[in-house]
Amino acid sequence: MTRRGWRPWPRNPWLQRLFVGAVLIALGCLAWGFFWEPRQLVERDHELALPGWPRDCDGLRLDVIADTHTGSPHNGLDKLDEIVARLIASDAPAVLMAGDYVILSVLGGTYISADELAPHLKPLTARKPVYAVLGNHDWWKDGPRVRAALEAAGVTVLEDQAREVRLNGCRLWIVGIGDKWETRHDIPAAFAQVDDDAPAIALTHNPDLLPDIPPRAALTIAGHTHGGQVRLPWLGTPVLPAKEHYAGGYIVENGKSLFVSTGIGTSILPVRFGVPPEISRLRLRAAAHAPDEVAR
Repeated sequence: MTRRGWRPWPRNPWLQRLFVGAVLIALGCLAWGFFWEPRQLVERDHELALPGWPRDCDGLRLDVIADTHTGSPHNGLDKLDEIVARLIASDAPAVLMAGDYVILSVLGGTYISADELAPHLKPLTARKPVYAVLGNHDWWKDGPRVRAALEAAGVTVLEDQAREVRLNGCRLWIVGIGDKWETRHDIPAAFAQVDDDAPAIALTHNPDLLPDIPPRAALTIAGHTHGGQVRLPWLGTPVLPAKEHYAGGYIVENGKSLFVSTGIGTSILPVRFGVPPEISRLRLRAAAHAPDEVAR
């Protein structure tokens, strides 16, 4: 008797078609995740219902960006210029930036220093105020130097600091909180600078700080998660550098409101699948005027 050899290719024509189809789908997903989606830039509107938000500030618009990671694949200075142009064209009177402007390490990336990228923000800061905090990557690449570069470009960097601002007739406080991992993030000291009852927005990098943010903040804005970079049907986000329910979007937890930007750039692997790079365009409404589905 002759021994029949192992045949890797199935004989059944339906199995052959299934195999070929699976390979083509896998290649298509790889191309989408590594080459197509990371190149995109969407502007997404988010209407947030904020309990206690004053009527004088009802409808206030704010643009939020996070984790630009300039130097990651598909996120060079030309992409930063596109982001700036979109923010200039927006009707929001101010921009909030939630950290991680540089990269530490990402496959295929090219490090671009804060000194190189910050001047590209000048056309934006010449048109409207920009408030920022630093992220863990910024601290890994010399936080004081990143801060100095941003401030030289006209960005107001708030690290455990509060700033009273007036935007389209709305008087409020922007309270910047230092990164959870790489700096002291002195939350009580930052909120001690808020000396009246005007609404306060806390701006930080890592959303895991939310339990420590006082109820005095009407809203906390963060980044850091990149939305997990990959969001799969039925499986959600397999990898997430924060609590799972802080992946992105608007969250209400223990009476506190949080918005997490899913960001623009990438870290470690240059992949985005189901989480396109996003400029988040917030509209802040008194709770009675906003849809219920944004809270969870």
